[in-house]
Amino acid sequence: MGPELNAVITGASSAIGGAIATAIASTGAAVCLVGRNTARLEAVASKASPARALLIYEVDLTVDSAVEELVRQLKDKFGCIDILVNCAGIFSTGKIESTDVRELDALYAANVRLPFSLTQALIPLLRARAGQVVFINSSQGLQARATTSLYASTQHALKALADGLREEVNAEGIRVMSVYLGRTATARMKALYSIEGRKYRPELLLQPEDIAQMVMASLQLPRTAEVTRLEIRPLIKSY
Repeated sequence: MGPELNAVITGASSAIGGAIATAIASTGAAVCLVGRNTARLEAVASKASPARALLIYEVDLTVDSAVEELVRQLKDKFGCIDILVNCAGIFSTGKIESTDVRELDALYAANVRLPFSLTQALIPLLRARAGQVVFINSSQGLQARATTSLYASTQHALKALADGLREEVNAEGIRVMSVYLGRTATARMKALYSIEGRKYRPELLLQPEDIAQMVMASLQLPRTAEVTRLEIRPLIKSY
């Protein structure tokens, strides 16, 4: 990786997306930070100063026209894409028996349709540079649990999209990786611990920087190799 690269990170205003964006920017690459909170995006941008160029897009990508506009801007500003990190998404809990189906619709829109639409639209820009696509998934994308099955179903769908995409584009030199995360010290996880009635001990959980380090190591592998599935868990289990 180097300063000539162009990277797009969705969910860049989150702890994990921000850490990945900062790590990529540290190589001098041009970085586009996409999220729904301008203040948080600007905070990430302030840590990503080594980047060759920094673009900030405060936008809700569950709106089709927003995806189309972002793609137009990326074509204009970057021309081609070397790295796409799909990190945007939402989370909720609830039993199947009592959860309104509209909750599933919202989860699907943010966790499946959004990364599908954006990735699909950017494939030509990725193809031009034999780029790399990263899907930030969850351990729930491998095994569903009680009260989180609706969320897990979207993560299983995201796994299927990534696996299918890999089969379609590997021959063109495009690498596709899914990262299945265990519990990570984020605001989302703090809220989940509160729902569960557990003591939140972030020091025992994965850190966003841990994830960024592993993603960077995978992205920087020689082109003779590809990491397809990366599972990361906290060493000491507090749940």
